[in-house]
Amino acid sequence: MVLKTFGWSFAVTAAGLAFAAWQWGWEAFGIVLILSILEISLSFDNAVVNAGILKKMNAFWQKIFLTIGILIAVFGMRLVFPVVIVAISAQVGPIEAVQLAMDDPDRYEALVTDAHPAIAAFGGMFLLMIFLDFLFEEREHKWLAWLERPVAKLGKIDMLSVCVALIILLVTAITFATHAHTSTGHADKSATVLLSGVAGLITYLVVGGLSGYFEDKLEEEEEREHEEEERAKREGKQVSAVGLAGKAAFFLFLYLEVLDASFSFDGVIGAFAITNHIFWMALGLGIGAMYVRSLTVYLVRQGTLDDYVYLEHGAHYAIGALAVILLITIQHEISEIITGLIGVVLIAASFLSSLQRNRKVAAAEGGSSGEKAGVSSGV
Repeated sequence: MVLKTFGWSFAVTAAGLAFAAWQWGWEAFGIVLILSILEISLSFDNAVVNAGILKKMNAFWQKIFLTIGILIAVFGMRLVFPVVIVAISAQVGPIEAVQLAMDDPDRYEALVTDAHPAIAAFGGMFLLMIFLDFLFEEREHKWLAWLERPVAKLGKIDMLSVCVALIILLVTAITFATHAHTSTGHADKSATVLLSGVAGLITYLVVGGLSGYFEDKLEEEEEREHEEEERAKREGKQVSAVGLAGKAAFFLFLYLEVLDASFSFDGVIGAFAITNHIFWMALGLGIGAMYVRSLTVYLVRQGTLDDYVYLEHGAHYAIGALAVILLITIQHEISEIITGLIGVVLIAASFLSSLQRNRKVAAAEGGSSGEKAGVSSGV
């Protein structure tokens, strides 16, 4: 199962590292390897959240996610995206931006750094909305009950997550504007931060809204399918889960791609702390993206999210932490080590909590079974 799911990731890793060593030498080999590990550590929470969405789709759209989706993830966000950033910032064409990346990597890095406030505001707001909508929703299982129970009650207020996100964005933009008065070169970026943050919010609402709309439209069809499945079970026929298809799956796919793009912001920006070489960066982050995709499918096929009920909670808390970190990095530098460790620690903690819960449930069920057995033997 592991080899089948991660086979392509292993193959791409071997080919990518071999190519880097052959084309650029052992220095490139080491940097590409480091970037791959960086991307995996920063995006593990991405895989957990993706799995929660992907399991709603049918087999066809899951394959699309692994084929077309990986092309978008690797080439779109890890190669084209940095070039687009530079092209927009420097007001040059994409070809000129690539030439700039190869001929003047220091200038290339400076342009990407200059565009960071807009990138961080957009990605931070998108991720923040994901976290807030999760936090304000009433759920059967509660990991941090002392926090999630009262917050879920507040979530009954319409559009509360949007209001909270906008307040945070306003505070961020105002703080940035205040900071700009004591700094140089940032006087005109507070408006950019505000506009980019609103764009991230709108992107989330549009993509998520369309996805939810088509999910609702297919509810009747799903109910009919469920009735057919029940009928097939009664007749002894084999039944397989189909999952969402058509327009609903298409917009869920779009949602996944935008989500992946937002998660990749920190990886792409963080990669510049390691290298300015655009092709080393794309290769290393691309290898990491392959593992994130494979891990997503593995979690879906193994039913891990159903077995470990708090994993999704941990991933969303990691998303919230990443959103806050992105907004903070508009003004202050934060080490990628801290960014990666926060996500790993939160997910590890949720996994351990899930294990403890499973043991308690198993013990309770064992105790109940023992009592029933005792009663039966007594009778």
